[in-house]
Amino acid sequence: MTLGFSVNDLLPHARGGGQLKIGLAKLTEDEWLQPRPDLAARADGFAAHPEGVQLTPEAEAPGRELASMLGVEGGLPEAALSAWEDMCLLTRRPDEEIYRLIGAAVAFPTDWHPAQKMGLPMTALHGPIDGYAEQLSAPVDRFMMKLKPDAIYGRCNWFIAPTGAYRWIAEGASEQRFAHVTPENAGKTLFARSERQTLRRLPETGAILFTIGVYVMPLAGLTDENLAKIASAVAEIGAGEGDRRGSPHYAAALGAYAAARAQAIE
Repeated sequence: MTLGFSVNDLLPHARGGGQLKIGLAKLTEDEWLQPRPDLAARADGFAAHPEGVQLTPEAEAPGRELASMLGVEGGLPEAALSAWEDMCLLTRRPDEEIYRLIGAAVAFPTDWHPAQKMGLPMTALHGPIDGYAEQLSAPVDRFMMKLKPDAIYGRCNWFIAPTGAYRWIAEGASEQRFAHVTPENAGKTLFARSERQTLRRLPETGAILFTIGVYVMPLAGLTDENLAKIASAVAEIGAGEGDRRGSPHYAAALGAYAAARAQAIE
C-alpha cells in the first residue's frame, strides 16, 4: 500500500485521534523515497542549519553503507543530501534490547534538535509525546528488534503549524504563535504538516534507518475529507497532547473555518 508523497495523500493514512498507534504499512522499494526530490531546498536547509547533522563514531559504518545504497559517496550527511528525506540511524548495544540514536541528518525538523537527542533510546526520544511511554514504547521496541533487512515500513502523522516552512521549530508561547489566526484567515494562516516516515534495517551493519519526509500545505489546499478529519481530531485532542501542539490557541478558528467550508459546499 503506497502512502503517497503529499499532505492530501498522507492524511487518510494518519491517525485521526484516540489512542496512539504505530500504524505501519509495508512499502515496496519504489515506494520508499520521494521520486522527485527538491535537492536545492535540501542543500539550502543544511547550509543554513549545519547543526542538523549530528554524528557519533558508531554512525560511520552504517552511514557509508546507506550512502552506497543510494549511489553516492560519503556517509549519512551525503545520503541525506541526495534525497528529500531527513535520515536518522539507530543501533542497539550488545547488552540491550532497545535502539538508540547514533546519527542524524535533519534539514527540516518538526520542533526538535538532533543535538539534544543523540544517544537516547526510543522512549526518551519521544518523551515530549503524551502517552508514548504507556501506549507505544513496548510495541515499537518489539517491532524494531524483529525488523528484517528485506522489509520497508512506512507511516505518517500530522501537525498544525503557523508556518509553511519546511523547517519548523516552535518558538515563543503557543498563544503568540497562533495569535494572528482567525476563522476568516485560517485557511491561509494554518498549515497541515505531515511527516512521511519509513523504517528499514541496513543489511550489512544491521543498523535501522529512519527517514522523515516533510510535506506542508495550507488548510485551504486540503480536500474536504482531510479538512474534516483534521478538524475532528483537533477538537478531540486531550489536554496533554493538545498543549504540546498548541491546539487550545487555534482549535476554535480551525473548527469555524472547517464548518464554514463544509456549509458552503452543501
